[in-house]
Order: sequence, then structure tokens, then C-alpha cells
Amino acid sequence: MWTIATRELRSLFLSPLAWSILAAVQVIFGLFFALLVYWFLQPEIQASLANDPTAPGLTAVVVRSLLDWIGTVLLFVSPLLTMRLISEERRNRTLPLLLSAPLSMSSIVLGKFLGLMAFFIIMLAMLMLMPLSLLFGGTLDFGQLASGLLGIILLVGALTALGLYISALAPNPTVAAVSTFAAFLLLWMFQWTENVIEGQTGVLNLAYWSITKHYQPLLEGLFSTADVVYYLLFIALFLMLSIYRLDADRIQ
Repeated sequence: MWTIATRELRSLFLSPLAWSILAAVQVIFGLFFALLVYWFLQPEIQASLANDPTAPGLTAVVVRSLLDWIGTVLLFVSPLLTMRLISEERRNRTLPLLLSAPLSMSSIVLGKFLGLMAFFIIMLAMLMLMPLSLLFGGTLDFGQLASGLLGIILLVGALTALGLYISALAPNPTVAAVSTFAAFLLLWMFQWTENVIEGQTGVLNLAYWSITKHYQPLLEGLFSTADVVYYLLFIALFLMLSIYRLDADRIQ
């Protein structure tokens, strides 16, 4: 499993696409972070916050907004990385060699998953240098920051698991990318039904199953085991489906 994960992470850093995505994400969020800080430091904003005893602090205004946009952008970026996990092996006709290796299907799937997750965590670690730089001139709520970062990691884990499964189904990376993007968009749009469909609560509410709904409370610093369990079950489900899919390919 760790051999597959290391191989996957190494192949990502040898890919121009991965480096392009890493650079683009840093530039985009660097500019966005600078604009957030500039807006927060405006005299009229500072005056309005000073006159309100319940006004949100630096973490709630700047860091939360940054993390929220990171989650949204990764929703659209991750299909470009997950598309190649299995479908590229199939396109290059190396999948039979991988399946015939003395490895279990769970080791292959978990290795692919952990390799890409390591890449995302490196990306997030670089992005976290931006909010941490605020310590030079202010204070941060590390509890809310940690909660928000946990929410982003869980969201990325869910996106990676679903993208991995679709990559295992697709004949080539292009089909995998388009299908994954469509699936992410559908799960994102579920949240919009919250104010449209009335009379449904809990799991009966379609918005409950939105892939982005459950990390929003974590961004606010509100830790809920229900939100964490949702993502863990989501990840486990699609990793298991990926294992079953590769088992079927091995039998064939």
C-alpha cells in the first residue's frame, strides 16, 4: 500500500499538470488572501467592527472566507487529478500488470487514495502559511483554524474517494474528469434544494447529502461528529466500491 502511495505521489510531482495546478492555486489564493486582508484593514471596516461588541474577529472574517473558497475551488480542481488514478493505467494498458502484482485490491486502492491525499495535504500546508502570516500583526483562533482545516481535509478526502471510483469505471482520463466533475456538481447542487423542498428534515432532506454542506459548520469552528461521520462513511463507501470494481477487472 505504501509503495503504491509513494509511487503515486512521485508520479504527481513528475507531472506538469500537477505542478501547474499547484502553482495556479497558490497564485489565485495568494491574491484572494491579499484582497481579504486589504478589505479587513480598511478604516471604515475597522470602525464598524470596533463599535460592535459581537463583531467577528480576524479568523472568522479572513481565514474562514479563505478556507471556504479553498473548498469551493478544490471541488472543481480535484477532477483534474483524480481522473488519472485508474483510468490512465487502463489507457496505457498497464492496469493488467498492476492487477497481477502480488498486492490486494485494497492495497492498490488505498495506495492510490493516500498518494493523492498526500499531494492535497502538501498543497493545503502551503496555503496555511497565508493565515499563519497574520500572527505577525494579530491573533488567530487556532481552534477555529484547526476545525476549518479538518473540514477541508475531509471534503478533499470525499472528493478523492469519489473521483477514484469514477476513474476505476472510466475507459480514459478525459471521460473520468468529465464524469467526476458532473458528479461533484450534482452533489454540490443538492445544497441548493434546502430552501426549495419544504417539509423534509434530516437524512430525508436532499440538501443533507450535499458534499459541501457538512464542512460549513467546521469552518465556523462548530465540531459535530455527525458531519465527520458523514465524510468518513462517504470515503469508506467509494473506496469499497473501487475495490470491488478492481476485483471485477482482475477476474475478467
